[in-house]
This record gives sequence, C-alpha cells and structure tokens, in this order.
Amino acid sequence: MLLDKGADVNAQGGRYGNALQAASERGNNKVVQMLLDKGADVNAQGGRYGNALQAASERGNNEVVRMLLDKGRMSTLKVESMVTLCRQRHQEVMIKWCRCC
Repeated sequence: MLLDKGADVNAQGGRYGNALQAASERGNNKVVQMLLDKGADVNAQGGRYGNALQAASERGNNEVVRMLLDKGRMSTLKVESMVTLCRQRHQEVMIKWCRCC
C-alpha cells in the first residue's frame, strides 16, 4: 500500500478533498479505520463535503460517523458539521456533543 511506502495520509486534491473524505462518503468502514490508524486528520477541510464527518453524515453512513467522532474531539466540530448531523437525524451524536461541550 502507498501509505506503507510513505505517502501522505492527508494529501489533498480531487472531488473529495482527501482519502478519508472519500472513504467516509462511500461508507467504507475498513478504509476509514485504516486511514485513522495511519493518522488521517479527522478535521481536514476541503472537497465536495467540507470534511469527512460531513461526507459520512450527508450519505447516511452512521457507523463511519461514529468512528470519526470517536477519533476526533467533539468540541472542535464546525457549525456546518453539526447542522448536517441535525439534518440527518444523528440524535445520539448530537446528545453526546451537547454533553461534552
């Protein structure tokens, strides 16, 4: 794999912004976990959706949403991400965010 050869896990470009956003949008749990394990930035901005959390939320990939929130810091979520979570009815995530902030 390219990451094992030193490729930048947070490389930017293309429609999705980065690999984590692409995997999150597609709901590919295994790839999301691998990228997180390699140090992917959960809060990286760019691409069609803005960040990985918004990509997963917009597409209804609930398990990926949970994975990203477990890895990231709830208090750093952008307002846009929270609006997306509300729209997609991620109630348990919103409750968790309200409790920690």
